Amino acid sequence: MNDNHWGESDQPAGSNAGNPSSTQQGDGRPTTQKEWRLIEKMVNSLHVEHRRSRRWGIFFKLLTFVYLFSLLAIFYVGKNFDADKVVAQDHTAIVEVKGPIMDEEQASADSIISALRDAFKADHSQAVILRINSPGGSPVQAGYVYDEIKRLRSLNPEKKVYAVITDIGASGAYYIAAAADEIYADKASLVGSIGVISSSFGFVDLIDKLGVERRTLTAGENKAFLDPFSPLKDKDRAFWQSVLNTTHQQFISQVKQGRGDRLKGGDELFSGLVWSGEQALELGLIDGLGSSSMVARDIIGVEKLIDYTARPKPLDRLIERLGIGVAKELALQMGLRDDYQLR
Repeated sequence: MNDNHWGESDQPAGSNAGNPSSTQQGDGRPTTQKEWRLIEKMVNSLHVEHRRSRRWGIFFKLLTFVYLFSLLAIFYVGKNFDADKVVAQDHTAIVEVKGPIMDEEQASADSIISALRDAFKADHSQAVILRINSPGGSPVQAGYVYDEIKRLRSLNPEKKVYAVITDIGASGAYYIAAAADEIYADKASLVGSIGVISSSFGFVDLIDKLGVERRTLTAGENKAFLDPFSPLKDKDRAFWQSVLNTTHQQFISQVKQGRGDRLKGGDELFSGLVWSGEQALELGLIDGLGSSSMVARDIIGVEKLIDYTARPKPLDRLIERLGIGVAKELALQMGLRDDYQLR
């Protein structure tokens, strides 16, 4: 009979209909259930491994963030916690004057004055030490600090101010120190440099050689005063020298007012020379040799030191460490900024 179906013997060659435990691969080789289970196990294992790796990655990232934030907390919160814990005890206040004394620097007048006010306002601070390590800077900034020290001393006569010079206390830094009741330094410290300097460069011959034409338009006869690309006029030189001389006399007057009869030298004291701490003691520029710890322990009689220095913001410190301040200093040294300094 010609039934319209296949019998067992009529199945096409290569068919696996009679073998339920296998399937056909692309190359004609049968795949068994055992192999399928092995493949499934491998895929599951890879999936589990991927999830485990992702979880560990997230864990380590979170751990890094926790570590960094913990360091910040220890540095900014823990440090303040220590200060708060001892602020109720008698102590000697420390205010740092470190680096160039200029606006927007660590040793700006705003930062130093703010720290001084906090130190004087503290009930348990018995005296204030200005710990100085600076080559000087702006006469305006130094003058602000000098005047504020005098004002705070008059309002708090029972609380003395001591200046302690470490590596260097020159020019504007010594200007500030002169406002203190007493000044101390190490025997090898650099002290003095009572003078004023203004430095720049002239590029007149250079631009002539390069064939560059200088075009300067002004409204005001002296608006291009001290232009580095124009010849220096005699009247401009004389005028600027008079400004420097006036500033120098202000500096001398404040030093004499602060030091009084303790000064033992003559005009050479105000010539811009710098001396070692040992020489400065003989000239009456300082009152003794010693460190901040020695002054607190032996002179003030309160050995515990608390730092009231205003610290820069974390972002500002990061920017400074990246070296952005190098460009600013380079511009100053090349005369591209008009600042003049006590040196």
